[in-house]
Amino acid sequence: MPELPRQTTPYDPAQHIRQIFIEQGCADLPYVQEICARAQLPSQIIADRSDPPVSYGPFPQNLQAGKQHLVLCKNRGSFFKPCPGTKEYRCCDYHVLNIGMGCPMDCVYCILQAYLNNPWLSLFVNTDDLFAELDLAFNRTNQFWRIGTGEFTDSLAIDHLTGLSPLLVNYMRDKKKGVLELKTKSVAIDHLAGLDHNGRTIIAWSLNAPAIMAKEEIRAASLHERLAAARQVADMGYKLAFHFDPIIYHDGWQDGYSATIKKLFATVPPEKIAWISLGALRFLPQLKAIALSRFPGSTFFHEEFILGLDNKYRYFRALRVEMYNHLLTEIRALASPHTCLYFCMESDEIWQECGFAPGKSQDLPDDLDRAFAHSA
Repeated sequence: MPELPRQTTPYDPAQHIRQIFIEQGCADLPYVQEICARAQLPSQIIADRSDPPVSYGPFPQNLQAGKQHLVLCKNRGSFFKPCPGTKEYRCCDYHVLNIGMGCPMDCVYCILQAYLNNPWLSLFVNTDDLFAELDLAFNRTNQFWRIGTGEFTDSLAIDHLTGLSPLLVNYMRDKKKGVLELKTKSVAIDHLAGLDHNGRTIIAWSLNAPAIMAKEEIRAASLHERLAAARQVADMGYKLAFHFDPIIYHDGWQDGYSATIKKLFATVPPEKIAWISLGALRFLPQLKAIALSRFPGSTFFHEEFILGLDNKYRYFRALRVEMYNHLLTEIRALASPHTCLYFCMESDEIWQECGFAPGKSQDLPDDLDRAFAHSA
C-alpha cells in the first residue's frame, strides 16, 4: 500500500465538551476519578442525572448546547441486549453493549435526535456491572456474540476522556466466542495502540459520499482523516469494517460514492476488512421536523419517501435498488472475496433484486462470523 500522509491535528470531538456532571453515588468510583483527572474540566456533583443544573433552552435547539456537557452516571437498566431490529427486515443478530447516550458530533440525519429525551451526553460508569453482564452472556451459552457499542453513541468519539476502549479491548482479548466492533466517525484511536487485542476487536468507520460528509456530518472527521486512522489501526493488527449508512440520494451521488470507495481501497488493505454494510437513509417520522428546525439548510429530507413496515420513512424501492447496485458494483471490483457485503435492515426481496441468491439474506449471521474468521 502507498504511504499515506497523516493528519497532525485532526479534530477531536471530545474538545467540544466543556463541563462534567457526576451523579451522586458515582463520585468515589475509581473510573470516575480517572476520567476527571484525564479530562481536566470543571466538574460538579448532582443529585440525579435527569436534572443537571443548566438551562439548555427549548427542544430541539437545546440539543446543541447539551453536547457540551457530559454526565457520568450509573446505568439502571441492562447493558447488553439484542439489536432492536424488526421482523419485517433482515437483521444480522447483532448485540448492543450500551455504554452511554448521545454524541458530541452532530450529524443532520442522526436518529438520536428523535430518540433521546435529554440534550446532554451520558456515560455509564458502573463498569463492574457492565462486565458482569458480559460474563453472564459468555458463560451461559456457546453461541458466537457479535457485540457493538455504537447504537446510542459513537464508540470512540470521547475516548480521549473516558479511556473506555482499553477496558473493552482487554476484556474481549480471550473471548473465543465473540468479537467486539467499535464504530466511529472520529479518529480517537490513541488508546488502541499497544493493546494485546488478540484479533478480537474490529474497528469500524461509517463512510459516506464526500458532499454528505462535509455538509451533513458536523464535527466528524473528514474522509481522509477516517481512512488514515483506519490504516493506522490496521497496522496495529486490528481487523476493520466499514458502514455506508445512511446512503443519501443527492446531486452527483454516483460519483461521490464511487470516489469514497476508490479512496477506501487505495488506503486500506482489502484483506483487513471483515465486512461492509449498506443501508439507505431511513428515519422516524418525527425526525424530519426536528432536523430541519436545527439544520434548515439541509435539503435531503425533501426527497420522496414511503413509510416502511418498521414505521420509518425510506426511499422508494427502485431508488434503493439503484443506489445499492451502484455501490455493490464498485465495492466488489476492489474488495477481498472474504469480505462480507450485506444490507442493514432490508427485505429479502431487496437482497434478491440486488443480485444475492435466494435465501442468502437468511445466512447473514453465519456469513458475518465466517468473514471475521477469514479476514487478516
